[in-house]
Amino acid sequence: MTDETFERVARTYGDMLYRVAYHALKNRADAEDVTQTVLLKLYQQGDRFESEEHRKHWLLRVAVNESRRLLRSFWRSRAVPLDEQWDAPVSDDPAKRELFQAVMGLETKYRLTIYLYYYEGCSVKEVAAALHANPSTVQTWLQRARERLRRELSEEEEGKGYV
Repeated sequence: MTDETFERVARTYGDMLYRVAYHALKNRADAEDVTQTVLLKLYQQGDRFESEEHRKHWLLRVAVNESRRLLRSFWRSRAVPLDEQWDAPVSDDPAKRELFQAVMGLETKYRLTIYLYYYEGCSVKEVAAALHANPSTVQTWLQRARERLRRELSEEEEGKGYV
C-alpha cells in the first residue's frame, strides 16, 4: 500500500472508525487508541482488498473487534473513572443531546447496532458481518434497542410534565 493510498483511506474512514469505537467504549482516549490500532493494522495488511466496499467492511470489523478486546482487557476493568459522565459531543439541540445520552445508556451490542445501522447507513447484513452475528440477531437487537430507546425517552418526557 502506498503512503498516498493509506492517507486517503485514513482520511476517508478515520472519523467512522473513531465513532464506532467511541460508541462501543464511551471514552474519547480509548476510541482514539482503537482508531490508531485499526489504521496500523490496515497499513500492515497492505492493499489486499477486492474492492473499496471490502476494505470498509474489514475496517468496521477490526474496529469492533479491537473495541471488544479493549473492553475485556484487565487494565480497563481495573480503571476507576474520574467522572461518570461520558464525553458527549456538544449539541445545542436538547433533543439530540437527550437521544445521544439514551443511546449511550444502551448495552454495547445495542449501541453499536444502532450506530452502524442509523449513523453509518450499513444494512442489516453489513452490521451482522461487522458484529459477527446473524442478520436475524441484528434485527432482534435493532428492535430491542428501539423499544428501549422509546421507553427511555417516553419516561423522560413524562417526567418533564408540570403538575
